[in-house]
Amino acid sequence: MRERHDPPIVAIATAAGRGAVGIVRVSAADVRPLVEAICGQPLQPRQATYLPFKAADGSTIDHGLAIHFPAPHSYTGEDVLELQAHGGPVVLQLLLARCLEAGSALGLRVAEPGEFTRRAFLNDKIDLAQAEAIADLIDASTEAAVRSASRSLAGEFSREVRSLRDALIHLRMLVEATLDFPEEEIDFLEQSDARGQLHRLQAQLDRVLQRTRQGALLREGIHVVIAGQPNAGKSSLLNALAGAELAIVTPVPGTTRDVVRQTIQIEGVPLHVIDTAGLRESQDLVEQIGIERAWDQIGRADVVILLHDVSRSLDPAYRAGDEAIREAMRQRAGRATPVVDVWNKVDLAAPAGLPVGGIALSARTGAGLDGLRRSLLQHAGWQSAPEGVWLARERHVQALARVRQHLELGQQYLQPVAPALDLLAEELRLAQNALNEITGEFSADDLLGVIFSSFCIGK
Repeated sequence: MRERHDPPIVAIATAAGRGAVGIVRVSAADVRPLVEAICGQPLQPRQATYLPFKAADGSTIDHGLAIHFPAPHSYTGEDVLELQAHGGPVVLQLLLARCLEAGSALGLRVAEPGEFTRRAFLNDKIDLAQAEAIADLIDASTEAAVRSASRSLAGEFSREVRSLRDALIHLRMLVEATLDFPEEEIDFLEQSDARGQLHRLQAQLDRVLQRTRQGALLREGIHVVIAGQPNAGKSSLLNALAGAELAIVTPVPGTTRDVVRQTIQIEGVPLHVIDTAGLRESQDLVEQIGIERAWDQIGRADVVILLHDVSRSLDPAYRAGDEAIREAMRQRAGRATPVVDVWNKVDLAAPAGLPVGGIALSARTGAGLDGLRRSLLQHAGWQSAPEGVWLARERHVQALARVRQHLELGQQYLQPVAPALDLLAEELRLAQNALNEITGEFSADDLLGVIFSSFCIGK
C-alpha cells in the first residue's frame, strides 16, 4: 500500500430521508480519538458494539452500533469508524456535527462525492474498474445490470485486463531484448514465436472487447427514437412497449408536440425510448418547435424506428411523405444510425407488399412487438446473455479499441523480412498504456476527478 497522509473525512453514508438505520462513516489515519470522544470506550476491531453516542456535554445523541475497522483492513485502507444510528435525518446530522466537533483538532472535514472509494483506489484496495463498478452497482436499473456490476466489482473484468497486460508485457520483453542485443546469433523473436504470440493476443483482445461492448450496452442502455408522420401510431407504440399509458393518443394529427421519454428493459438491457412529434410541414409555431426537437433526437439516437401506417401505404401522398422523411434523415445524419422500418396498424389492413426487412405489428393489439424487441437488440449490437457479461463503460470500450489499433499497427511492423522492431516496441508500449488506463495503473488526475465526482456522498 502506498504511504499517504490524507486529511480525515466524514460523511453520512446512507441515502437522504428517513429510514430504520442511518450510517455516519469516518476515515482517518487514526480514529481512536473519535472513538473515545463519541463512544466513551475502546472498540474491538470489526465487532459491532451497542452503546450510546455521546455529545460534547456528555448527553446522549442516540443509541446504536459502533464498528472500528483498523487499517489496512477496511474499505478505504485507513482506519474507519462506522456509527449506525436510527435513520432520522436530524439524528444523523447531529452525529455528523459531533464527529466534526470531536475531530476538529485532527482536521476532520466532510467528504467529497466518491472520496471514500477514491481513497480505496489510491490505497490499492481496489483498482479503477472495480471502483467504477461500485457506482454502477448503486445506479443499476435492471437485475441483469446488478449481476454484471457485481462481476466487475469482484474483479472479473480486471482479471481479463491483467491477463492481456501480462501477455503484452511478455511480448514487449522479447522485442526489447532483440533491440538491446542485435548482435546475438539467437533470434529471440523466432524462437519464442513472437508472431504467434501477437496473433493469440489479438484474438484474446477481440473476445474481451466483444464482452466489454455488451457490458457497456447493459450499463448505458440504447437510445431508441420513434419517428414518422403524424398519426402513424408513435405514441401508441411507446405505450405498448412501456406497458403503460404514458403518451396521449388521439386521432388528431400533431397531438404530440414535445418529446416523451420512457426507459424500459429487454433481456435486462435498458432501452431509453423517445416518442417524437410527427414529421411534416407545419405552420404551427409550437408544432415546428416539436418537429425540430424530434430531428435533434433522431441525430442522437442509437437506433431509429421509422414508423409507417400500413393502412395508408397505398396512398401516394403518404408514401411520398415517408420518402421525404427518409431522404431528410440521410441528409441530416452525421453518422450511420441504424433504421428499423416498422409497419403499424396491421389489425386494420393486411401488410401486403412490405419492404424486405420491415416489421409488421399492431401497437393496439400487441401483435408483432416481440419481433420489434428482438430487432432493436440486434441493431444495437446485443449478442451475449447477461450471465456472461461484466458491466463496463464507454471509456473501457474506447481504451480496448485503442489497444486493438496499436496491435494491428504493430503486426505490420513484425514482418519476416526487415521488421521495424523499434516501431513495434513503441506500438506495444502504447497498447500497454491504454490497458493500464482501464484499471488505473496509469491515469491522469483529471480522469480520476471526473470518475469519482459522479459518486454519492459517503461512498
